Amino acid sequence: MEFDPARIVEGMKLGASVEIDIVRHASGGFAVLHDETLDRATTGTGPVSEATEAQLRCLVRRDNEGLATETPIALLKDLCLKLSEIRIGDGALLQLDLKETLETLTEADIHAFAQCVAPVQRHLILSGGDAKAITLLTQALPDMLVGHDPCHFGMREALAASGDDAGFVARALTEAGRAELIYLDIKLILDALGREFDMIAAFNAEGRRIDAYTVQSITPKTVELCQRLMGLGVDQITTDDPEELFAACR
Repeated sequence: MEFDPARIVEGMKLGASVEIDIVRHASGGFAVLHDETLDRATTGTGPVSEATEAQLRCLVRRDNEGLATETPIALLKDLCLKLSEIRIGDGALLQLDLKETLETLTEADIHAFAQCVAPVQRHLILSGGDAKAITLLTQALPDMLVGHDPCHFGMREALAASGDDAGFVARALTEAGRAELIYLDIKLILDALGREFDMIAAFNAEGRRIDAYTVQSITPKTVELCQRLMGLGVDQITTDDPEELFAACR
């Protein structure tokens, strides 16, 4: 089940790298959801940003068939509290993929984020497409890792038109600030290779690690793709099926 809080905690106990999406809610804070609205993934309706914490606690997630489950919506503050109470496995890292922009964040969101994340910040990395929003949320969290995803806002189409891959890398590095990990859409990586430009090597040359995303299903073709990406030097690959991918690539 996507974003099942129990599975997230279990993964962290085992030392896994886990990725979750976060969006702001109306009470000042964040819910662990991908969509801006509740309709598809939960038993609620309307924008997440208009739902209070109390309202979110009354909802459950839907499965891939759209049926209601018994899995509650995870709230970031509850998840961080639970992580602070367990022994987190060696090497475990929880990636928070921020689905907000600087314009949508409130002072209440910023305060709530720092307060709940602070006790476990060294086990978390915050990433997203808006580098200024990432900087604002992490300014009071010096031990939290930071990532940057420069692939949003129509970037693939823009690069297809301009072919300026070197310029893309330069701008991404400027935006990234202290971000150590750069998240790259696999489609952009492959597009650039088609133009004889190695994005992975370009970012590695500047001391940045690379996460390539997202491998959704594990097939002979995607396994071959992952092996190619690893050969090019990616540091990690985001996938919806890590156990199957690990077994296939052994």
